[in-house]
Amino acid sequence: MLDSRIRPIIDPTLARIATQLSDRGVSANQVTWFGFGAGLLVVPLILAGWFHTAFAILLLNRLCDGVDGAIAHIVGKTDLGGYLDIVLDFIFYSAVVFAFCLAQPDAAVYGAFLIFSFIGTGTSFLAFAIMAEKRGLQTYQQGDKSFFYTTGLAEGFETILVLGLMCLMPAQFWLLALGFGILCWVSTLGRVVSAIKVLR
Repeated sequence: MLDSRIRPIIDPTLARIATQLSDRGVSANQVTWFGFGAGLLVVPLILAGWFHTAFAILLLNRLCDGVDGAIAHIVGKTDLGGYLDIVLDFIFYSAVVFAFCLAQPDAAVYGAFLIFSFIGTGTSFLAFAIMAEKRGLQTYQQGDKSFFYTTGLAEGFETILVLGLMCLMPAQFWLLALGFGILCWVSTLGRVVSAIKVLR
């Protein structure tokens, strides 16, 4: 929902970092893999109760996610880069929630509900991207992406905001998971309705 408004604010900074890394021979895919590997550290950190450190790692992961795209804009986008970007993002999002499920077994059902909700947002997003590619549809609302990005209430910024709040307020994990899971399903329903209108 807020991604398209946040991008003009953060893109200049990401572009400067990307230029410096690209000049040193760092590729977009290297940044993607580094960010993903670092991001998975949130699992043991959450299990150990080091929630603020986990929050810092989450921010590092998201910085890498922005920088790899900025590097790709400099040197040229690749299909592999676009593929890795979305696949590793979804795995990372679920890993954070899964870590809280392990750390708080009594609240695991709420985490399971959120991961269940991610299936709705993820599949409705990616399935439409496939159909949009077949029909030659394009959009630049989320910037110049490797494939069609549909908008919704629960997008990247909202997801990171909620995951970050979980790290900062771990006792409220169950409530954040429940609330955001509901928002994800509202977003999924909106995407399905929109897809029916476009693809019918």
